[in-house]
Amino acid sequence: MVKFTGYKKIKTAVFISGTGSNLKSLIKFSKIIKSPISINLIISNNPEAKGLKLGRINNIKKKVFNFKKKYKVENQILSILKEHEIKMICLAGFMIVLSKNFINKFRGKILNIHPSLLPKYKGLNTHQRVLNNKEKYSGCTVHFVNSKLDSGKIILQKKVKISKNETKKSLAKKILVQEHKLYPKAILKTFNL
Repeated sequence: MVKFTGYKKIKTAVFISGTGSNLKSLIKFSKIIKSPISINLIISNNPEAKGLKLGRINNIKKKVFNFKKKYKVENQILSILKEHEIKMICLAGFMIVLSKNFINKFRGKILNIHPSLLPKYKGLNTHQRVLNNKEKYSGCTVHFVNSKLDSGKIILQKKVKISKNETKKSLAKKILVQEHKLYPKAILKTFNL
């Protein structure tokens, strides 16, 4: 992992596909003194992603890519990351699975947040699957990204109790509140802060 000296913040890129609510909480976190990161770049695969507005509001550079030619695009992104001296990546609702080649270039420096208690319920549609299986708890997990989907080393998890009349929407909302708290804590933990 990248060392944080306490003087210079680690330049970080956040990858998003949607509303960017985790991006918003990471931007807020990056502005506090004890935060080891600064957010210098937002990358998205979706030109309509609401989270891109946060780039404009917070004066953070943003780039949108069409992932049809994945390897070509990933190489372009790697060049941009190098150009902006990005040392860490936070995936926040990014709906593209990155290639092994890309991940290897940033080994141990890519974090992701997932809306379940991994290793349970990897992939998509987690809340519905949790409810279908009548689980008593769900939650969220921040983990390092490796080449297998949602399988990297777990950094932190937060458990959430499932209510009697829980719906997919109410569960998602409940977990999202915890995601916004967990991601900054997990980043501090990766830097041993």
